[in-house]
Amino acid sequence: MNLKHLRYFVRVAELSSFTAAAEQLNLAQPAVSMAIQKLEQTLSISLFHRHDRQISLTDEGRELLMHARRVLMAADEAEQAMQELSGLKRGEVRIGIPGMLGSYYFPPILMAFRHRYPDLQISVIEAGTRKLQQMLLSGEIDIGVIVEDSPTNELELCPFLHEEMMVVMADDHPLAACKSITPEDFFAQELVLFKEGYFHREVINRLLLETGLQPHIGFETNLIPLIKQIVKQGFGISTLLQMVIRDEPALVARPFSQPVLLDLSLAWRKGGYLSRANQTFIEFLADQIRD
Repeated sequence: MNLKHLRYFVRVAELSSFTAAAEQLNLAQPAVSMAIQKLEQTLSISLFHRHDRQISLTDEGRELLMHARRVLMAADEAEQAMQELSGLKRGEVRIGIPGMLGSYYFPPILMAFRHRYPDLQISVIEAGTRKLQQMLLSGEIDIGVIVEDSPTNELELCPFLHEEMMVVMADDHPLAACKSITPEDFFAQELVLFKEGYFHREVINRLLLETGLQPHIGFETNLIPLIKQIVKQGFGISTLLQMVIRDEPALVARPFSQPVLLDLSLAWRKGGYLSRANQTFIEFLADQIRD
């Protein structure tokens, strides 16, 4: 069925007149009559009783009127929603962020974005970068933060963070006196590590492959406050980004003897649909990086 023909039908039914409907629609009366005839031919039914200069709905016409109003209402709502989205009055940003960045890097960015676009909804999912990459490809999220060392032709990337992973320890730990930490000294300590699948853990795994050393893992947890408390109490050391301990005077950070650099990118499906809201968030983050 043609939506335009349905609109003509509803107007004629409500006014019980082809002429009055044509005037309201700013159309010639024959054009409205022809549209109704085409609709009747399409449905193989009569929609109006036609007698002298008066018309009335048939039983089929009354049934169609009820459905036509619903269809046209849904079409109008869909059109309005698209107009609102184009003006960023509605929409949702679905983004996946690793816990460390979600706690210490993204909050001010998300709040600033929300302040600028108060009508947009932000849904944040916390997971490891490998899991987020899988969720991107399966369509569970629209944007995700991933490690750039695992490129894929299925994703578009926008690099946004180049950071150094630091060895973190209590301020009275013996290694705190060192200017930098060798992998040998690091792996000789009791370690507090994230679980597999997080970029924090992948840094460690990469070092293990390069050095052939064996780790002494005392704790595995993805809870950053717990990691910091364990390290403060002297039960182990860990690796974190500098931003994580910025306001922690009881903790110190030292670089590895050979700097361990981390490149993170915002990613989305290549060739996939990216809503106006998500496009705007990507542009907003790019502006924040430039600033």
